Amino acid sequence: MSAAPQPGGPCAAEPAPGSGAGAGVVPASRTHLVLIPSYDTGAKVLETVAEARAAWTPVWVVCDGSRDGTPAQLQALAARDSGLRVFVLPVNHGKGAALLHGLEEAARCGFTHALAMDSDGQHPARLIAAFMQRSAARPEAMILGRPVFDASAPLLRVRGRRVSNWWTNLETLGAGVADSLYGFRVYPLAPLVAVMRAQRWMRRFDFDTEAVVRLAWRGVKPINVDAPVRYLSAAEGGVSHFRYLRDNALLTWMHLRLMLEFCVRLPLLLWRRARRAPPFQP
Repeated sequence: MSAAPQPGGPCAAEPAPGSGAGAGVVPASRTHLVLIPSYDTGAKVLETVAEARAAWTPVWVVCDGSRDGTPAQLQALAARDSGLRVFVLPVNHGKGAALLHGLEEAARCGFTHALAMDSDGQHPARLIAAFMQRSAARPEAMILGRPVFDASAPLLRVRGRRVSNWWTNLETLGAGVADSLYGFRVYPLAPLVAVMRAQRWMRRFDFDTEAVVRLAWRGVKPINVDAPVRYLSAAEGGVSHFRYLRDNALLTWMHLRLMLEFCVRLPLLLWRRARRAPPFQP
């Protein structure tokens, strides 16, 4: 997978004075970055990036084969803002694959943690700093958004995620994952990259759930933090690539695989929980 080059250097993080949405306001972090995968979300990704830049530096965007003209617009923004870096992948590979591209580059550049958020405006950019602070206080943990739904949330989606959450709770032996699907999270880079390199899955919609299960298996403690989620209408610029039958079939196959592996891991997980070893520690 290759990406178009980004102006400003391969690991640029310090914004030039007076440039960029968040420049001159938010000091650049050398350890934590915001990572946004994007695929055909239209102008909404530009709003999301502006909000993220107002809250944090640096922000990286991975355009996953987008054909809506936004890669060029984002690159133009990055040319004026060294706190923003943009990768353009020529072909759509899926959310997990796009994140892996950014995660590997972030690790190469010396970052230790990444906050993943969607590009479609559903996630609260105003909480980025608070999530990063929680991560800095507990760097060994993953900081997971626990969704707070409003009236815009489709009832079918809200009820449907309970099934995935139930299976995730079983597969992690009650390690404490409050929500398996909400993608507003801070991950420690090293264990997540290691998990993804070790197997072929987690490249599409299955990323969010499988990531927390496999990280818990590796002893990464989940810490849950409430965060609102918005489901935007088409009039508000909302774009959804969720396909009910296709993506639920993918989740079903994922949980089947995880359950088979869980049976093998069960003795070790029981031993860890009895000893309150990671991820079952306070």
